[in-house]
Amino acid sequence: MDETDLQGRTALITGAASGIGRAMAELFAHHGAAICAVDLDASGARKVANRIASSGGAARAVTADVTRSSDCERAVEAALELGKGLHVLINNAGIIRRASVLDTAEEDWDRVMEVNVKSIFLMSKAAIPHLQKAGGGAIINTSSGWGLVAGPQAAAYCASKGAVVQLTKAMAIDHGPDGIRVNCICPGDTDTPLLHQEARELGEPEASFLAGAASRPQQRVGSPEEIAQAALFLGSDASSFVTGAALVVDGGGLAGG
Repeated sequence: MDETDLQGRTALITGAASGIGRAMAELFAHHGAAICAVDLDASGARKVANRIASSGGAARAVTADVTRSSDCERAVEAALELGKGLHVLINNAGIIRRASVLDTAEEDWDRVMEVNVKSIFLMSKAAIPHLQKAGGGAIINTSSGWGLVAGPQAAAYCASKGAVVQLTKAMAIDHGPDGIRVNCICPGDTDTPLLHQEARELGEPEASFLAGAASRPQQRVGSPEEIAQAALFLGSDASSFVTGAALVVDGGGLAGG
């Protein structure tokens, strides 16, 4: 029996146009799930959905701002139209601003909190009633290693990702009786457009920045596909007794922290 078989299930993934979200969408589709790929980047989401469809999978792209409740509700409705119910919600949309408290503009603080935390609240609020109707399911939130241990010049980001960890635990307590498992992934530095953006925000050469990011026991940064494998575990029956967990996937970066 393959406990990662997702045939007959529908997964809604936010931030699905690129990076970790794109890898999650393609991996979940490979294991049989119908994919609702949600992103503010309409073109990127369409490319992901088209790639899945061209390989014989079921997928739909939805352009949405996940900081707006109406967009979240519309995305959930699109997922329900795609498949028979909603079974997996992956709250993966996220942004970063590299700055201390003193150097963080108020509008940047608000935007980071909206995208990284409020979106999880809104999307979960829209999705949970349908997961309940399905008899249960899985919610996976993308946090960060910096949601557990803080880093420099990333005050808003660290605060937001710490909030994701605690929101995950609170939701796991509230919805365990519904058969809904809620977990989060805490990736370390991963080779995504966001990582390269960090180098630009800090004014550092990308080569030296990426070399610093690889300073961990495995001596490299992660790939989006490796983070997606952790999501597959948490979104499938392979993790049937796992809820309220913060799964660190970081090549050992926090092992000595």
